Amino acid sequence: MEQFQYVIEEQTAGERIDKALATANPDWSRTLIQQWVKDGIVLVNGGTVKPNYKVKSGDALTVDEPAPEELNIPAEDLNLEIVYEDSDVLVVNKRSGMVVHPAPGHTTGTLVNGLMHHCTDLSGINGIMRPGIVHRIDKDTSGLLMVAKNDKAHTSLFNQLVEKSVTRVYTALVHGHIPHDNGTIDAPIGRNQKDRQSMSVENTGKHAVTHFKVLERFGDFTLVECRLETGRTHQIRVHMKYIGHPLAGDPKYGPKKTIDFDGQVLHAGTLGFVHPVTEEYMEFKAPLPEDFEQLLNEMKSKKG
Repeated sequence: MEQFQYVIEEQTAGERIDKALATANPDWSRTLIQQWVKDGIVLVNGGTVKPNYKVKSGDALTVDEPAPEELNIPAEDLNLEIVYEDSDVLVVNKRSGMVVHPAPGHTTGTLVNGLMHHCTDLSGINGIMRPGIVHRIDKDTSGLLMVAKNDKAHTSLFNQLVEKSVTRVYTALVHGHIPHDNGTIDAPIGRNQKDRQSMSVENTGKHAVTHFKVLERFGDFTLVECRLETGRTHQIRVHMKYIGHPLAGDPKYGPKKTIDFDGQVLHAGTLGFVHPVTEEYMEFKAPLPEDFEQLLNEMKSKKG
């Protein structure tokens, strides 16, 4: 453990404590500082405060930075498809069926296990169970994920997600015939009040926006491109269900009678962001997985 001490000066007074400390020590993200404040690791004039505390001139801040916890997650050779990599970021094309990060009682076979075998330098901002992970896609969704290899890169990529400047485009097959060629779903998403294991459109939920465009129609199914403006849990799955066109093969949000497919037919095919060091915009594309492509070919042949 290492202790840091700061005295708030006049020009910083009035700022939230996480912003003031992140300015004082750029190696700390605001998310990490907020967690430390909740845990009582950050003291103001010798006492604890709430995460929304606004600092005052003359406040004495003490931070007992925790020693990094040793990872007890086994590194595994999972034959990851690395699309891009440098000393700061890594882009991986995750296959369907793979969980992104370990959870208590499930510490093997995840993307993180594979990343730890592939490289040893991953950011620690998201804790010992999610090193390097800036954002997630569902277990049965395939496609592109960006991974941070150090805390500076993690903070930059996370901030781009918050600012809604990351390009994230998905291809999805949904139930039903969508008559219009494009549309925008602007509906807040929160925990389902009747089923806490799922998400739904809720008035008390968080702001969520999905833009969609019809790519092809197959009678009882429609192929769409979905562009995320926000990134809520299960956003595309929840939004498409909300407008009456749930994803094909979706065991959680789709109808019981659906197509024979291993999970929802959803692929994160395009990912774009500004590199945290070079500040160059980078965009990556991943083709549809073989089973997704085969399903579409079968539908096209039936369509004639």
